[in-house]
Amino acid sequence: MTDLFEPLTIGAWQAPNRLVMAPLTRNRAEGTVPGDLAVEYYAQRASAGLVITEGSQPSARGQGYLNTPGFHSPEQLAGWRRVADAVHAADGRIVAQLMHAGRISHPDNTGGQEIVAPSPLAAPDEMFTAAGPKPYPVPRELTTDEIPDVVEEFVTAARNAVEAGLDGVEVHSANGYLLHQFLAPGSNERTDQYGGSPENRARLTIEVTKAVAEAIGADRVGIRISPAHNIQGATETDEADTDATYEALVAGIAPLGLAYLSVLADPSLDRTQRLRKEFGGVFIANDGFGQVTTKESAQAILDDDLADAVAVGRLFLANPDLPRRWQTGAELNEPNPDTFYGGGAEGYTDYPALDA
Repeated sequence: MTDLFEPLTIGAWQAPNRLVMAPLTRNRAEGTVPGDLAVEYYAQRASAGLVITEGSQPSARGQGYLNTPGFHSPEQLAGWRRVADAVHAADGRIVAQLMHAGRISHPDNTGGQEIVAPSPLAAPDEMFTAAGPKPYPVPRELTTDEIPDVVEEFVTAARNAVEAGLDGVEVHSANGYLLHQFLAPGSNERTDQYGGSPENRARLTIEVTKAVAEAIGADRVGIRISPAHNIQGATETDEADTDATYEALVAGIAPLGLAYLSVLADPSLDRTQRLRKEFGGVFIANDGFGQVTTKESAQAILDDDLADAVAVGRLFLANPDLPRRWQTGAELNEPNPDTFYGGGAEGYTDYPALDA
C-alpha cells in the first residue's frame, strides 16, 4: 500500500509526500498583487508535496472576485516572485492556478472590464462587490474569432508565472469558471465549433491546455476538472453527455504528458476512475468540497488505489505544517470559517505551527 508520506514524482517536481495543498481563494491580495501576507502564508505551507495557489486571473477581464491576484502585470509578477522565492527557500514547490472567472464576475470587480462567457446567460445568485452583493450581469458571448485571444491569455499568464519563479501552472477547468462554462451544457448554448456536441464543448479546454504545455513544458502543467459538479449554473445533468464530454477532454490532453490531472469528484465513481485510466498519468483526488478531508479519508483513497495523491483544502488552511501533524499524530488547529475570505493576518497567517 502507498503511504501518504511517500515521495512522488509529479511531472517536473519531486514531491516529498502525497499531500497537495488545494487551491484556496482567500481574497487578501493588495488589489490584485500578492503582498507580504501572501509571501508568509505560502512559505508557511511549503511542506506540502505540492502547493497550488489560489485561483489567479490570467488577464484583467478574467478576474472574478475582489482582491484576487493576477499574472498579467509587472507588479503582480514582482509579488509572485517574492512568494516563489520564499516557498523555495523553505524547500517547497508552488504551482499557479490560472483561473479565468468568465461570467462569475461583475464589472465593479474588474475595473469596468466587460464580462464574457460562452453564451449570454447570467449566472444564478449574486457576486459580492465593494458596494455589497449584486446580481451577476448578462455576459457578452465571446465570438469565434475571439477564442484565440482567450487561449493567448492563458499562455501569457503561464509564461509569466514561470518567469516569476513559480514551478508551473494548473489550468482551472472546474467549479463553474470560464473553461468549465464551455464544458457544461447549462452555460454553453453555442452552435459553432465550441458548442453543441461534447467534443465541441471540450475543444477550448483542450486548446488552452495544449498551448500552455507547448509554452512552458507539459511536465510543468496540471489541469483541474469537476465533472457534474453542477455549481454556479454550469450544470451537467445528463450522465451520458457528461461522460462523453470528459472522455473527449481527457482523450484530447492525455497525449501531452501533463504533470497531473486533478479531479474534484468522488474518486470511487466509475467515471472518475475511467478518466484516470484514460489520462494515464499522475492523478490527484479531491473529495473534500462538501466535507473536510481527514488523514484517514486521504489514506483510504491511496489504500484503495483511487489516486496517486490527495488534495487537501481547509485543514491546510488552518495547519501550515499539516504533513508533520498528520505524520506525528499531533493535534490539529480548527479552521475558522469566519476568516476564510478577506481581512488581514487573522485566520490567514496566524494559525500556529507545532514549533510555536
